[in-house]
This record gives sequence, C-alpha cells and structure tokens, in this order.
Amino acid sequence: MNRQRSSIGFIVAGAIALLVIAIASFYWFFAKSPLNLIASTGQPGATIFVSKLSPVMVSLLTNPDRLQALEREEELSKLKTSLFAKSGIDYKQDVQPWLGDEITLAITTLDIDRDQENGQQPGYLLALATKQPEKSREFVELLFSKRALAGANLAVEQYKGVKLISDNSQPEQDSLAGAVVGKGFVLFANDPKVLRDAINNVQAPDLNLTSSPEYQKATKEIPKGSLAVAFLNLPIVAKWQGLELPEQLYNSQIISLALNSKGLLAETTFLTSSEITPPSAPLSKPVGALQYIPASAGLAISGSNLSNLGDSDLTKLWRQATATLYGSGEDVVSRLAKPLADVQKDWGINLPEDIFSWVQGEYAIALLPEKDQTTPHWIFVVEKSEDVEQGVAHLDAIASSNGLSINPLSIDQQKISAWTELTTATKKSDAKDRASFSIETKVRGLHTTLGNYEVFTSDLETMDEILTAKDNSIIDNPNFQDSIAAIPLPNQGYVYLDWTKSRNFLERQVPILKLVEVLGKPFFNNLRSLTVSSYGTDRRSLKGGVFFQLH
Repeated sequence: MNRQRSSIGFIVAGAIALLVIAIASFYWFFAKSPLNLIASTGQPGATIFVSKLSPVMVSLLTNPDRLQALEREEELSKLKTSLFAKSGIDYKQDVQPWLGDEITLAITTLDIDRDQENGQQPGYLLALATKQPEKSREFVELLFSKRALAGANLAVEQYKGVKLISDNSQPEQDSLAGAVVGKGFVLFANDPKVLRDAINNVQAPDLNLTSSPEYQKATKEIPKGSLAVAFLNLPIVAKWQGLELPEQLYNSQIISLALNSKGLLAETTFLTSSEITPPSAPLSKPVGALQYIPASAGLAISGSNLSNLGDSDLTKLWRQATATLYGSGEDVVSRLAKPLADVQKDWGINLPEDIFSWVQGEYAIALLPEKDQTTPHWIFVVEKSEDVEQGVAHLDAIASSNGLSINPLSIDQQKISAWTELTTATKKSDAKDRASFSIETKVRGLHTTLGNYEVFTSDLETMDEILTAKDNSIIDNPNFQDSIAAIPLPNQGYVYLDWTKSRNFLERQVPILKLVEVLGKPFFNNLRSLTVSSYGTDRRSLKGGVFFQLH
C-alpha cells in the first residue's frame, strides 16, 4: 500500500495547472479580446506516447503565454510562478524559452506494476511540446540537479536511445522521472516505467492512441480552433472507478473547448458501436413554450416530446455517466431536481408515467429560486393536444384521490384551475384562554390555458408573474438569446441555468459545489449562465455542447 500513498506532486501540479490554464481561457478575455492571438495546433501530438488503454488524456493546444494577453489580473502569471516555486525553477527564465504549443496530461495505466497486493498506483504522463530541444534538455538537467541537492537519489539510464533521469525518493516524498524525446517533447512521469512504456508506444505504433480506431473517429469531431481537448475511454474509466456498469452503451468521449466573444463553448461527442436514435425530432428554433417562462427563472429546460425520454439514448447516457462518476445517478438527480422530486412525493405520482407519458409536443420546465426560500417555485408549460387534455384530467383525478379540491379562480379575468387543500390553524383566545380555530386554504398547484399551451405552476404568485409579465419572458431576455446563439441548429432543445440566480439554491443542494467554486473562483465569479444542448445527426454518436456565458 505504500506505493499507493506515494505522492506525485509535480505531476499533480501539472494536472492542476493544465486544468486551471484551460479555465483561464474561459474568462481572461474582454468582449473585444484579440482572439487571433490564440493559435491552436488542431490535434494533440503527444498521443504517440499514450497507450490505447489510457482511460483519460487532456491537452492544452496552445502556448499558455498566448493566453496571458487576455489576462485581467495577472492570475495566470501568478499560477505559473507558484507552480515552480517549490522546485526552485524560474518559469520565465527556465521554461518559457522552450515551451511549445501543447501541454498533454494522461493517465497511461491503472496500475504501473500490475500488482494488486501493493495497491493500485496509476501511471501519470505529462508531455510538454518543446521548440528548443537543447534548452529543454538543460531544463530537465537543472530540475533533477536541484532535486539531488534536496536529497533525492538520482538514476540515469539509456533506453532505446533516450536518456531517462529519475530519482529514488521515499514514498512520502515526490517521485519523478523525466526525458527529452527527439526534437518534439519533454516527458515527465511518476515512474521510469511510465516513460519506458511511452517510448515503446512510439516505436510500436499499433500500441499508441493515435492508431486506435475509436480515437480516430473521435478526433474527426474536434472543431477547428479548439484550445483544449480531452479524450476518455469510458469502459476503462469505469474500471478505474471500480464500477461494473449495468449498461455500457457509449465507448468513448471527446471534449473540446473553444472561445468566442461571449464566452466558452465546450463541445462533446459520445461514440458507440450501436445505432442510436434521437429522443425527438430536431428543432430549428426555440420552442414557443418559452414565452411563458419569466426572465426571472434560474433554470429553464425546453424541448419536445417527453413521452419516450425514459428509454432514449440521452437517458441511457445520463445513467452511464452518473454511474461512472458517482456510482449511482439517483442521488445526483434527486438533489438537482429536488422541487420536482418533492412534487412526486407530495402527490404520490410518478413523473414519467403520470405526466411525461402524455407530453408529445413542445414543453418548458422552469425553477424560480428566491433568496429566502429553500425550495424554488416551479413552472411547467406543455403544448395543447388531445393527450394533454386527458393528462390534465388524470392529474385532477390524482388530486381528488389525495384529498385536494379543484377550484376555479380568476387573475385579471384569466380563468385558472387550482388544486387546494383546507387546513386548520389554531390560536389561544386572550379572553378565556381557549383555543380558537380558523380554516385556511393552501394552494398545491394551478393550471390554465394560454394560447396553444397549458401552463402549470406551484403557486399563485408565480402564475400572476406569468400573466402580468408577458413582455418579460426568458425568450426575449438578451442573456438567454446570446447563450442559445452559440448552440448550433437544429438541436434537441436547451437546458439554461442562470448562475447568478441559482447559485444559492445549487450550493444548498450540492454542498461540494462550494469547494469547486473555491478552486475555480475567478471563473465562477465571472460566470453569468450556462446552456446545454444536444445536436448532431450521426447515428453512432451523440453530440452536444455546453456554452458558458461570461461577464
């Protein structure tokens, strides 16, 4: 188990640096940033060192110094300085002169020595493109000489024409191995065996990721101008997490990051060997149901056809993804969609069976968080049809069976049906110290017909906001329009999250989010909203994107 406890500070620091630098590209720019300053190499060149069996590879495809032109508060400079501070390395003097246009980090193997008795020790490989091989060799020599002065025992070997330098640090200290390979890359790893395997992958091309048919298919999905790319081998990622997935539909995933004048677009494609079908026909414009969602909404989900959602490939992807990351998707769903989960519990209904099954046209779902309330208000809008009328009658029957009354109301001459519950309230009389009772009517939900849509809400205040703010809907909101403009058409609809309005609610439901915010504070401080959508027409892949709109 000692090997599992051994730290790999330099490699981990490199991983964090790569992620933070990628995040830096999200927000260190102005509305009129000189985006032409950032050039992309297109595809990672370090894949020749990475095994086909690597679970994860992440690459920054531009020199980090180019991102520095977009800085606001010199955070990137501080990051690079602090990264090398403990090693006694000066970034500007020792690294900047030779660093090229790619930084790649990969987990190359789940266990370096394949010995389960001493614990699982993943292999980490950090590849830095070099534009001056001699200067980069001087850097590697300098780095290890400083480690030797700090007490590390160095070992030097020639392996297939490449000089490998490593130290024999104790388990509780950092261990590191490094080499300059040819004229292209400087490699660092947490074990010399990882470097030897990387060299073998170059000399036996059928072993490396470049020759993988799955990776070759995935790279065709990388848009031009991408700043960063990540590739995941999903079955091996699941194995890494110690999970046996009940359903393995998707084999791999590729993620790309690209800037535009409003923010960052992260596109992802999931690849499968099976033929898949979209959950509904693609939409060429936003659904009309959004006209009844107020601009004050913190979360809005829109699309068409919920009737087959449970068996769709999108749902299967969600199950596989959440199981891979969390072991189970149930807790994640219940936390993020707590208001809807509460409706199911209070009403004794099953959303897919009792509601989603009759929604075959357009729909929109929204949450309206309030600062002083832990549970936000909700809105559900669905396009009218014969099935919807039958569905409403079914909900009325469920309400009656739960002891609720169905009462007609009017707001500004708009006829509304309300599901209400009578409750009693008690208070002591001042005169005779006797309890007095009053009857109160509590609204459990409302619905009304507006145009060609049936609108459901959680309370009277929300219904009133919909009726009195017809010219202030989310579909007319400039922030929403800017966000969906970055998403290709046609698509399957949108999931829109206003970060400013939903932040407090999300932090209560997902406490770990506060830790994530601390690590990426500048990014979250500048985040205005994020929009998720699914699009693409390939029958053997599922493509989508997340657009991060920034201040």
